[in-house]
Amino acid sequence: MGKTGYFTHRDCWKHDMGSYHPECPARLDAIEDRLLVTGVGDALERIDVPLATLPQITRAHSAAHLEHLEALSQRLVDDVAAGGPDHAQIDPDTSLNRFTLLAARRAAGAAIAATDAVMAGQIDNAFCAVRPPGHHACREQAMGFCFLNNIAIAARHAIEVHGLERVAVCDFDVHHGNGTEDILSNDPRVLMVGIFQHPFYPFSGTEHPAANMLNLPVPAYTKGMDVRELIEACWMPRLEEFKPQMVFISAGFDAHRDDDLGQLRLNDQDFAWITGRLVDVARRHAGGRIVSMLEGGYNLDALAQSVEAHVRVLADL
Repeated sequence: MGKTGYFTHRDCWKHDMGSYHPECPARLDAIEDRLLVTGVGDALERIDVPLATLPQITRAHSAAHLEHLEALSQRLVDDVAAGGPDHAQIDPDTSLNRFTLLAARRAAGAAIAATDAVMAGQIDNAFCAVRPPGHHACREQAMGFCFLNNIAIAARHAIEVHGLERVAVCDFDVHHGNGTEDILSNDPRVLMVGIFQHPFYPFSGTEHPAANMLNLPVPAYTKGMDVRELIEACWMPRLEEFKPQMVFISAGFDAHRDDDLGQLRLNDQDFAWITGRLVDVARRHAGGRIVSMLEGGYNLDALAQSVEAHVRVLADL
């Protein structure tokens, strides 16, 4: 049985977009509670999470993007000190408080630390229970609950720092990972495969994707077995041909049938199956190296059960 790293940090609880918002700190509580009560957490190696640095972040984002977030963050600190508002709105669904950039840098730091630990052989693979999520964050734009693109930062780190020539990014969130595609399009060192509900937010992923993007849009109410068949028929041949030296997973669990933010019909065993197929690819071509980042998943019970199923496969439990 190999070792699976578990990366999280209390800073990720400090980002809050309001009591009404589905992307809330309670998501991480639900995951922690489930891993504790099932005993799965006992099998995981907990590793410290640093803050991502400017050079690490700017492999995926412009310096201007980070400067904009820093300016908003500082303005909020000043506003709160003066008795003013404690949130700044990015878009109708996305806002930051004075701790958001700290949480986002910590989430990206988890992606970096997990990549380093896997590459060093300290662990076989990793799951990062972090927030805010990342896969909608574009090179120049925060959106869709996301501020920094954790998975793209990690993929570029693996390439630029560890010298990998081929990395795969696999995204099964109910929403298209438009930010990851924006950052990684036309990079021949990366193959991104995704499956997502369409038409649906962010209404992208179908218009002339780059050659290194394999997007599988599926209609609302698609069932798990249909998703499995598409992944087997489309993802797997491309991944086998590409032979990735590391596999990154944008692990969004909002395609679960109980999640109100999407209309797909997957269950926790479908997520376990997808994870298993990606583990197979990683074992054949990448020495088993996988880093998985939490993206969506907003029904707390479904999220916790799905993460447990995902991590059980990673940890071979």
